[in-house]
This record gives sequence, C-alpha cells and structure tokens, in this order.
Amino acid sequence: MSLAAGTKLGPYEIGAPLGAGGMGEVYRARDTRLERTVAIKILPAQLSSDPIRKQRFEREAKTISSLNHPHICVLHDVGHQDGIDYLVMECVEGETLAKRLEKGPLPLEQVLKYGAQIADALDKAHRSGVVHRDLKPGNIMLTATGAKLLDFGLAKPAVAAASVATLTAAVTQTTPMTQEGTIVGTFQYMSPEQVEGKEVDGRSDIFSLGAVLYEMLTGQRAFPGKSHLSIASAILEKEPAPISTVKPLTPPVLDHAIKKCLAKHPDERWQSASDLASELKWITESGSQAGPAVRTAAPGTIQRALPWLVSFVLLFALVVVTIWWRNSKPPRETMNFSAPLSFPARDIAVAPNGHTIAVVAYLGSVRKNSLWIYEVGSQGARSLADTEGASYPFWSADGQTVAFFADGKLKKLEVSGGPVQTICDAPSGRGGTWNKDGVIVFTPDGRQGGGLYRVLASGETAKPISNPDKSHGEDSHRWPMFLPDGTHYLYMAANFSGLKDADAVLVGSLDSNEKRFVVKATANAAYAVPGYLLFYRDKTLLAQRFDLKNFALTGEPTAMLTDVQYLSNVKRAVFGVSDNGLLVAQSGRGAAISQPIWFDRNGNAVGAVGQPGVYGNVSVAPNGKSVAVSITDIASQNTDLWTYDLLRRSAKRLTFDLASDRVPIWSPDATRLVFTSNRQLNIDLYMKNSDGTQEEKSIVSDDLNKYPNDWSRDGKYILYTRGTDLWFVTVPELKSSLYLKAVSVLRNGQFSPDGKWVAYASNESGKWEIYVTPFPEPRGKWQVSTGGGEQPRWRGDGKELFYLSSDYKMMAAPVTTGAKFDSGTPVALFQTTPREPVSLNDLFVYDIRRDGQEFLINTQVKQAETEPMSIILNWAAKLNR
Repeated sequence: MSLAAGTKLGPYEIGAPLGAGGMGEVYRARDTRLERTVAIKILPAQLSSDPIRKQRFEREAKTISSLNHPHICVLHDVGHQDGIDYLVMECVEGETLAKRLEKGPLPLEQVLKYGAQIADALDKAHRSGVVHRDLKPGNIMLTATGAKLLDFGLAKPAVAAASVATLTAAVTQTTPMTQEGTIVGTFQYMSPEQVEGKEVDGRSDIFSLGAVLYEMLTGQRAFPGKSHLSIASAILEKEPAPISTVKPLTPPVLDHAIKKCLAKHPDERWQSASDLASELKWITESGSQAGPAVRTAAPGTIQRALPWLVSFVLLFALVVVTIWWRNSKPPRETMNFSAPLSFPARDIAVAPNGHTIAVVAYLGSVRKNSLWIYEVGSQGARSLADTEGASYPFWSADGQTVAFFADGKLKKLEVSGGPVQTICDAPSGRGGTWNKDGVIVFTPDGRQGGGLYRVLASGETAKPISNPDKSHGEDSHRWPMFLPDGTHYLYMAANFSGLKDADAVLVGSLDSNEKRFVVKATANAAYAVPGYLLFYRDKTLLAQRFDLKNFALTGEPTAMLTDVQYLSNVKRAVFGVSDNGLLVAQSGRGAAISQPIWFDRNGNAVGAVGQPGVYGNVSVAPNGKSVAVSITDIASQNTDLWTYDLLRRSAKRLTFDLASDRVPIWSPDATRLVFTSNRQLNIDLYMKNSDGTQEEKSIVSDDLNKYPNDWSRDGKYILYTRGTDLWFVTVPELKSSLYLKAVSVLRNGQFSPDGKWVAYASNESGKWEIYVTPFPEPRGKWQVSTGGGEQPRWRGDGKELFYLSSDYKMMAAPVTTGAKFDSGTPVALFQTTPREPVSLNDLFVYDIRRDGQEFLINTQVKQAETEPMSIILNWAAKLNR
C-alpha cells in the first residue's frame, strides 16, 4: 500500500518514501505535535489481519519502546488508522551496512567500533528480555554518530521448518508466533538453532552478529550458498573459511572472538553480548599489541612471536604453581607472577578463601568501571552483571557475596548468581568491611568529612559510629577492615587540606568509642596472618608485625612493594591480602592525563585549552571569553584554580594555598568566581574576583561540606550542594536557604536561563537520572533522562538540555520552559571520553557555549601508567629472612 505525500496518520504527516520490502513500506514523516522528523513504517497486511501476531507485536512494541540506547533506533509510537497499522520511529540518517558492504570490507577500526556498538545495543535488549532474531547488515544503519540497530524484535516473518522443499524454495510463508518448529530471521545470518526451528535466546543474536562481523571484516559471507538448503547445511555443519586466510593481517584475538560467536552450540559462544562488547573494546584499546597472525617463519617472526610465547609460558607456570599451591603446603620462598588480565585494576578485594579476587576493571574511558571475578591461576576473569560504576568492593565473611558502591548506594551481589541488591545510601562511599554477624562498617560519604557508619547487610538505617577529630586534622574516616575478633577494625583518618603527617591508621570498636592510634600512613591498611599489618607510606607498601592484644606495631617495617598504584584523590593503595599467603597489587604510577578539548555536535575536535595535565572541573564564562578549571600538580598533589583567556590563549593561576580548591563557577558578568575549598577542614564556599585582584573570602561555612553548582543569570542566587541536599545562597546578602530536600542524593544543580527551573541529578530510582523542578519553590518534578544521566547543562535559550549518559555519551533533549516545562526524547550526539576516573569532587567534566553548538570536555589524552596485576605467593617468607 503506497501513501501519497501529505497523507495524515494521526498527528503524523507523510513525506517522501524511504524504502520498501517484505516487512512493509517506510516513509519520512513530520510529527506535527513536536515538530520533528520521524520515520513511519506501514506494516504488512498479514500482521494486521492475524490477531495473534498483532497481539505479540503490541506486546513487544511496549518492551522495545523502553530500549533507550544510543545504538538502538528509538520506537516512538504505534498506531492504527483506516485499516493501516504503523510504527513511528526515530528517523536515522545514513546508509545501511548492507549498502556499505557493496563497496567491500570495512577497515579494522570500523569493524571493532561498529561491532562493539551493536553488541552494546544487543546487551541492552537482552537484559530487557528482547531478542532481535533478524540481525543482518540490512538492519544496521551507519550514521555520523555510529551504528544504529533497526527492527528490534518486531514483526519478523516465520517459515515452517525443516524440509528440503521449504529450504530450497524462495520461502515467503509466514506463521503467527515464534514457537517450536518455526524459523524466524534471514537465512544467511541465522543461528543453528534458528535453522532447526528451536527456541532461541540472546546467544542466537550473538551468532548472527558473528556472521555480520565476519562479513564486515572479509567482505565475504560466513555461510555462502546458492539455495536456502545449502546455506542451512553450511550453518549446521560447516565452519567458515578461516579469517587468517581471507584477511591475513587480522589480529588473532579478533579471529578468536568471531569464531566464538559462530560456535554451533549456544553454550560454547559468548554467553552475553556485554562480554563480546568488552572483548571488542579491549582489542581496540590494545591496538598493535593484539598482533597479526603469524603464518610463516619469515625473518623477524620469532622476535614478533616471542612476547606471546613468554606470556604463554608464564601463564602455564602460574596455573601449575597455583594448583600446587592450593593443594599443598605453601612454598618456602616468595613467588611472583602476573595475572593474565586484559585490563588494569582500579581496586582489588581478596575473598576469605584466599584465591578469589574481586577486581574493579577499567575497560576504557567510554565505559564505567565494573566488577570482575578472577580466580588465581585461571586464564581470565568473568564479569558480574549490573555492576557498572562499581567501586571499592569488599567481601562477606563467608565469601559468598561481594559488596560495592555504585550510583550513590551501597550494594551487594551473590557471586554465584542473583540480582544486585541495595543495602543503603552511600553518596560517595570510601570502603567497607563485613563481619561474620552480618554487620558492615563503611564510609557512606567521603566527600562530606564524615565518619564511619554501621549497617546490617540485610538492610536498615545506617548509624554513625565515628566522627573525624577536626582538631587533629581529620577530614574523613575511611577504608575500614575488621580484625579477626570481628569487633575491632582498622580504619584510616585522612586529611586533604595540605597538613603534613596528618594521615594515620587507627583502631576502632563496635562495642565502644575506643580509638587507638596505630601508625602514620597515607592510604588503607590491612591485617593478615601470620600477624602483620600492611600499610602504605612514602610510596611504599610496608609490612610490620602487629600485636592484636595491644593493637600496636612491634619490630621494624619491611618494604614489600614500591610501585603500587596509588589513588591520591581518595588516598587508597590498590592492593589486597589474604591469610593464606596471597598478596595482590596493581602496579603503576602517575595519573590519568587530560586536556579540555572543544567538540562540535558531531563529536569532531575543533580546539583545545591549555596543555595536557591533571584537570578537574571545567567552567566556561558566560561571555564565552574565558574558561576556569581546577588543576592538580602531580608532584605535590595540590589542586588550585586557573583561568584561561580564550582570545589571548594565556593562563593565570588564581589560588595559591595548600588546600584543595575545586569547582569554579562564574558569576553572570564573569567578574567573580565561587568555588569550594577545604582550607578550614570543612569543605566550604569561597568567592574571589576572577582577575585575582581580591583575596578570596568565605561566603558559606558550617559543619557539612558544600559544593557550588551554578549562579543564576540575574546574579541573585548561587545554587550549591550541602550534604545530599540542594541549597541556595542569596547575593549579596549571603543568606542560605534549603531549596530541595533529597529523597536519596542530589547533585549537579543548574538554573535554567530564565531562572524559573533547576535541572539536577538524583539517584532516587537506584541510578543517576536527570530531573527538572521549579525554582524557588520545587513543586513537582519532571524526569528528562530514561537510561541514566548526570551533569545537566542548559542551552543559552533554554530550548535544549544536555547531559552525560551512564556510558558518557553526550545527550541532548529538546525542552520547553516558561510557565510550564516539557521535554522530548533525548538523542545521543556523540561519545565522550572524559578523564578517568571522574572524581565525585569534580562535579562537571564539561561545559558548553551558550548556543549549544560546541562542548568543552575534560578529555582523557593519556591513561595512568599501569602494568599487569601482581600475584605474590607466600609474601611473608620475605619477612622471615
């Protein structure tokens, strides 16, 4: 059925046709309500006439409409008019992968990029219970912002299964439902179970993606054939031609990844699209280290192969030694090995069994940290689902459950399986410990100068059990660890205001207010049998005998490691230890290097500010002439404010104290800056002239820590975070008032240009999302993001709201402000790569020009230097010599 231009289907006005096929006709159309361009697909008559298929379609449409993902074509609406059923979708500009493949294979970097994006999209769908069932090049659109997956699970034709006649014919027959004995999909990309008409799950999509990747890389179909019968036979019984013979320079790891996709049996494939996406991204990040396949013993081959051979030998030795170690007495000598992991560890927690390790994996700045489980002696690690954004894990006493911090919450997960459960709020957690009675001691908010809290693992209201002593320079209590009695615990008293020798390890107790000094240290400490305390000081991990009766050190310390990764912004050394002689540490030094870089709406870099360094918050002056940032000196670890004149390209340091000065916010006329500093132990608000002519002065000071968020355009209000709530201070009166009480945790507040609305991020739903509420009276609220969001920014005319998605994509949502607020569907503009990790003290990693056409992003340009994670067996043998 063809529709003439101008035909109305509900509020949609039909424009030019975009294409046609067995699944219906597609037209460009205009949504007359929201004034946006959409694509409308007219569904075939057999769908509308079959009530069972129509019921299935409507059921799946509801599910698919919730798949908010930058690489899935958005389904906006479904409708029926005058006997016509139709879908309303995002109008995607670009060309299909099928069209692109007509020109030949794709470059390796594009195969990896698009492959990872498609796998991410599949993972989102599979987690929502949706299987695509017809993944093929024709259903993948290549756009300026990456790959888009089309036709997700909707109205797929099914054909009767398993006969020579049906397989050799040009099959067009359809049946109502996807059930046992029917085939759904396109033959060349079907999984074996689809060909046999069996039930399918997400692993069937992974097989199809493997066939697509094979074709993208080689330009040839994985399972060619002249008829459906020959294609089906190849899928069921044959292996594709080896990629190494078709494309000899293909990295072996990519060859392996695709082969694993194309395994005949589902259990032998990647078990989740997330795992496949991670592998493809790791191959991308590995670059030349992934290496081409070695085929002949040409000159230089041995030299090129040597690193692989050495790695294999070391891995083999590690496996053998570990098996022996687990089943016999510990070795008499210390043994050192490297864990064969493809990612650096951002944190480590060793389980009570002494060989299972929870690792916070950094998989690239475009993805948040996640939890992986590594067994000493194994060849790799397995990821734990739904742990994106995880930090600082710790184990239950029985080793069955791992707790961690994410989305402003303390969470837990049984490693054998099951859902992630929330225990309580933890806006910026800084470590925890869990005893055999189910009591957890933890730091819920390291930013707020808080102490330790206790909570039952089963969940309850957390209660404070310690308070930092400001008179002794204690800013925060963090990194607790229970001692063997399960009542006393180690913890660190940390100072961030620049005082020397103020950091220390102390002992506390659940039963009393007991507080005992143990040792000066600049990071977390750990106790392990045979009676040693391990602690970090002077860039060295030390071990010293510890008397559990008197909670005191004896003897002299011994240096264990001198190259442990140290996270200076939180004062944590990345190591873990067990009672059976295992010491694990992530080696490395330095910090991630970044630079504020300008990007246009397509993600193209169009300029930069300053030189590469360790940058924090980014703030563009309202007049667009200057930029304010916080910069950390690597040597001293001191953080100060700097301003940059964009016209003169000159830099000026604005603060000079030993404290940490961060989060600069411009006044509307760009003559002043408000910022946060811990120079008086509490984190308070300060103000200073932007030209440096006036000494900074405190404008808001009390017992809770505060962070400025925004300054209203009329200059009358400064919005700031106090604790977990949003407050504002009037200017020039400097009178503070509570604005928005948090249900959970609030941050990143931003005034709309007209001053009548505030956009902010909240984790009340269990993950960070963007909301808008009126100002100065917060009556009601509207949720703008749907798949996670942080750090909102308004366009200068108030017609668009930007934010970062959970995987750091720059999102844009059309909005209407004034007497009422309304927002449209957010779209992904481009992928950002902000400096890793995004510090919770750095509220904004980007800012925008008022016209919304350029974005200044604190972009990571160099990762912190790391080496493989070190495994040390029988570490105490070194102390006995």
